[in-house]
Amino acid sequence: MSSQEPSQTASAVYVYEAPLRLWHWINAAAIVLLMITGYLIGNPPWPLQIGQPSNHYLMGDIRFLHFTAAYIFTIGLLFRVYWAFAGNAYARELFIVPIWKKAWWQGLWHETRWYLFLDRKPRKYIGHNPLAQSAMFGLFVVGAVFQIITGFALYGEGTGYGSWQYNLFTSWVMPLFGNSQNVHTWHHLGMWYLVIFVIAHVYIAVREDIMSQQSMVSTMVNGWRYFRDGKS
Repeated sequence: MSSQEPSQTASAVYVYEAPLRLWHWINAAAIVLLMITGYLIGNPPWPLQIGQPSNHYLMGDIRFLHFTAAYIFTIGLLFRVYWAFAGNAYARELFIVPIWKKAWWQGLWHETRWYLFLDRKPRKYIGHNPLAQSAMFGLFVVGAVFQIITGFALYGEGTGYGSWQYNLFTSWVMPLFGNSQNVHTWHHLGMWYLVIFVIAHVYIAVREDIMSQQSMVSTMVNGWRYFRDGKS
C-alpha cells in the first residue's frame, strides 16, 4: 500500500520517524520567531531611541534573532530535503505530489468535500491526504523557498559584495525584482503567505484529530498514527 492510498486495515502505523518530528517542532519554533521578529522589523510599535543608550540596540537584537531563526529555518529545510531520501516513504510526501495519478485527484476531490462539510465520512490515510499534501507543498514548500531566497538577498546587502549571500542571492534577486524596496515588500507579503499556511495547518490538524477519528497532533509527537474507530 502506498502512503497516498487510504488505509483500510491498519489500526496503528508508525509514520513519522524521530528526525522528522524533531525537524517539525524546531521548524515550527523558527517560523513563529521569524514571523514575530519580521513583523517588528517592518512595524516597530515603540520609539526605540528613548531611555539609556544600552536600550538603543533593541532593533539590532530583534534583527539578530530574525537572522538566527532564518539560518535555523534554512538549514532545517535542507535537512528536510535530505530526509526525503534518507527517511521512509512518508518523508517524501512533502516534496512529491503525485498529480499524474487518477486516484490522487479523486482523493483530492473527496477531501475538498470533506473539509467543506459536504461529505459525511472521511477516508483513512496513513500519510498526508491529497488536499493536505497539496497545501504542504503549495503553501509551505513554495513559501519557504521564496522567503529564503528573498531573505538572503536582503541579508546579502549587509554582508556586501563578494559574500556568499550576495553572490548566491542578492546579485540576481535585486535585478529581478527591480530594487531593494520591492524585495522588502515581497518578502513581507511572503510572511503573510506563511501565516495563512500556519493558521490553516493548525486548524486542519485539530479538526482532523477530532472529526476524522485518526490521530494527527499526537502523531507528530510519538510518530504513530492511530485509527480510533477500529473499523476496516
